[in-house]
This record gives sequence, structure tokens and C-alpha cells, in this order.
Amino acid sequence: QVQLVESGGGLVQPGGSLRLSCAASGSIYSINVMGWYRQGPGKQRELVASITSGGSTNYPDPVKGRFTISRDNAKNTVYLQMNSLKPEDTAVYYCNAEIVTVVAGSPGYLYDYWGQGTQVTVSS
Repeated sequence: QVQLVESGGGLVQPGGSLRLSCAASGSIYSINVMGWYRQGPGKQRELVASITSGGSTNYPDPVKGRFTISRDNAKNTVYLQMNSLKPEDTAVYYCNAEIVTVVAGSPGYLYDYWGQGTQVTVSS
């Protein structure tokens, strides 16, 4: 069993900053890509940022230059530093990870795991 637990959401004024964290735990052999997605009211879930195990990052244009993703492989944790927040960044933010689990002491299959989501509200 694998769990992703997020923390760090909340209410912030426009122009403010927040830092999200997501820790993976359980029978983990390795973690490939980790990422953050968001789903705003009435919108589809969209990619916010992703990072490979080697540290290569990817950002869509709406957040490029404002958000920074990082990870601590020793702690199986991914972070999202969000600066210069705008009202349109308001959404539920979800952590995602591609994880190879341990099965009978050996690497098993690769599965896609999601966190429970954390609310980020940008409002004055």
C-alpha cells in the first residue's frame, strides 16, 4: 500500500506565497515522475508542474516563473513553491507520483498514485 499525503494549502492574498508538500509512504521501491495538478471550480484537472527522479522539471505557461517544483528523493517528498499567486490559481491541488512498489521483496509494477488534494484559495 502506498499513500500520498499533502499539506500546506490555505488562504492567501493576491501576490502572496504558499508552499505545498507531498510525502509518499508505504511499500515503495522507486519513484519516477512526481507532479502537481490542480482543479479549479468548473474546470478540468490540469498539470501545474512535474519533476523527474533526475530533477528535470516541466511547467505550463500559466505558472512558469512563479511556481517552483522540487523533490527530496531520500524523503520521497515533493514540494511546490508558489509565488506571486493570482486569484486564478485558486483550486484544489493534487499530488501525483509514478511509483514502483515492492512485491515479495522485489520491484513490482509501476502505478500512478494521487493525493487527497489540498485547497488553495487566493483572495483579498
